[in-house]
Amino acid sequence: MNLTPFLRYFQKEKENILSILAIDYGKKRIGLAVTSTFIPTALKSIVVENTEKVFLDISDVIKENEVTEVVVGLPLNMDNTESLMTEETRKFAAEIEKRFKLKTTMVNEQLTSKEAEEKLAITEKNWKKRKNKIDSVAACIILESFLKQKNNEEKQT
Repeated sequence: MNLTPFLRYFQKEKENILSILAIDYGKKRIGLAVTSTFIPTALKSIVVENTEKVFLDISDVIKENEVTEVVVGLPLNMDNTESLMTEETRKFAAEIEKRFKLKTTMVNEQLTSKEAEEKLAITEKNWKKRKNKIDSVAACIILESFLKQKNNEEKQT
């Protein structure tokens, strides 16, 4: 893995190390990943049972990791049109920003779950174990995409 894009994004924040939480939002499971010493790390998946429990779990992750920014994967159709899930995810991201007073950015998450499944198929042969990790690995891919995008923006300025 090439760490250059990740390191460049954090260079400006040497005194204040940023901790970014990435969220792969879903109706059944929500995947979480954070930057840990500049490297995106899959954390866990939250099983969606009730809304308040979800926000309590996210609150714990934010506190434990001293999160300063949140990235939420935006589900778009393959033709880049929006779906009902896109609107639901936008509402979820707005609620994250409102509750935790953190900058929240949406990032296109097309094919991240498929990519996560392919990566896990190499290391985890047990489907049940793999299924439980897909969402957090997808969140990690969303975070990698966000950091690469930020790095490219900074190169252009």
